[in-house]
Amino acid sequence: MADRTRALFDAGIALTSELSLDALLEKLAGTAAELTGARYAALGVIDPTGRELEHFVAHGVDAETHAAIGDLPRGRGILGVLIRDAEPLRLHDLAGDPRSVGFPPNHPLMKTFLGVPIMLRGVAYGNLYLTEKEGGEDFTEEDQELVTLLAGQAAVAIENARLYESSRRWADQLQSLIDVGNALARETDLEKILTLVADRLRELIDARLLLVLVPEPGGVLRIAAAAGDGAAEVVGTRVAREDSKAGKVLERMQSELIDSVIEDPEIDRELARRMAMNTGLYVPMLIRDHAIGVIHAVDKLVSDRRFTNEDRRLSEIFAARAAVAVDQSRRIERETFRRMVEAQELERRRLARELHDETGQALTSILLGLHGLDTKDGDALRSAVASLRELVVETLHDVRRLAVELRPTALDDFGLVAALERLTGTFSEQTGIAVDLESRLRENERLPTEVETVLYRIVQEALTNVVKHARAERVSIVLMRNERGVSAVIEDDGRGFRPDANGGGLGLVGMRERVALVDGTLEIESSDGGGTTLVVEVPLR
Repeated sequence: MADRTRALFDAGIALTSELSLDALLEKLAGTAAELTGARYAALGVIDPTGRELEHFVAHGVDAETHAAIGDLPRGRGILGVLIRDAEPLRLHDLAGDPRSVGFPPNHPLMKTFLGVPIMLRGVAYGNLYLTEKEGGEDFTEEDQELVTLLAGQAAVAIENARLYESSRRWADQLQSLIDVGNALARETDLEKILTLVADRLRELIDARLLLVLVPEPGGVLRIAAAAGDGAAEVVGTRVAREDSKAGKVLERMQSELIDSVIEDPEIDRELARRMAMNTGLYVPMLIRDHAIGVIHAVDKLVSDRRFTNEDRRLSEIFAARAAVAVDQSRRIERETFRRMVEAQELERRRLARELHDETGQALTSILLGLHGLDTKDGDALRSAVASLRELVVETLHDVRRLAVELRPTALDDFGLVAALERLTGTFSEQTGIAVDLESRLRENERLPTEVETVLYRIVQEALTNVVKHARAERVSIVLMRNERGVSAVIEDDGRGFRPDANGGGLGLVGMRERVALVDGTLEIESSDGGGTTLVVEVPLR
């Protein structure tokens, strides 16, 4: 007895040091068999409902026999008696007990039996089952006492292992939430945000399929993103809000767990059949008490397919963060569109003024000149035709210039430096103002399209101001890279102006708005008679 007590004490120390639940159960079954001389031992862990087993570990049965037996027991017959009564049970002949339901095919023959509940603070965690004591003898009262003591130690060890696994799982989930939150904060593209939500949340809650649905005009919900089994086939599918579970959840703004799809009358039957759905979890994406979408998880990857309250809680936290990211993305999209439209309108107004003030007046002069040709002859006619020809040529140059200003092809084909070389060359030829262009960018370096466009337009507007207002003889333009991005410095030796008195003129408002579109800065240094310097800095993301 002393040796067995010592072995029990050593077993208790070994059990309390094990933090993996599966490894703990296997070690516990093997220890019980060794202490009692049983050929076979098993340990069943009761599920949260208290009605059946969720884990079952067997000792003494080889892998081939395991495979031949098939599904592990769920807690029927004698095993169910122990679950219901939670009292030790010893039997001389297991199969002969009237409560027995027999053995499945290929199961080893078992006769003698000892079952002991694993209890802690009045709560049953599971049961230890021992069969076939060595020598064909019955299990004794002493065996029962030893196994009962072992079961008491096991209950504490099982609870510790569960707490450890729960804390580790929550730590992993928390880290995942932090990682996803950081990723969502950096991302502004709505489609990428929704795809990220679907991918990461599916992994966190072990869903077979996860959908993100967003409302659209016409009373429908569109599956905007999906991850998992059959995701590609359902993306883009539209369902009626009023005839679907997702629509009801969106309206009620409350999460719902569905343990059985066939028992819920609000489920969209056609979509459920298409996805082979058994269970579901629906979570609204809420922002300022307003639902902007629904997360729908399909079938948890466990034996009964059901999601848990922990899955719902985690999904709600995730959905709240995702809703903020989606809302931010939509705000940025709307603001960018608004500013882009405003910039386009400013450009249209400028071109309209030029067409009216310059090209329109030139064409009017041509018409007036043509009207008087029929009254002229000889030298007077030739002189009038020559004047009209010059005016037509000038007007044609103006039209071509406006076309270039709308969108220079060199900017698309060859990049910023080449486009500016052509712009400044043409400018010098037409105005006689010398322009020094220096690029300190890498040879053939291409910048993002929006950056090249902004810098080109700023230089273009600056040269227009030089002609119209500065009375300069020389202009210097320098492009360079720095730690923050790209900068352009434009200097002229003209008469200058007072920036505080002309902050809204000389095209400066349009310049500032263009630079703001790419989160850049514009600084102006000028004074009466002292020339003008523009410094533009544009970040590169």
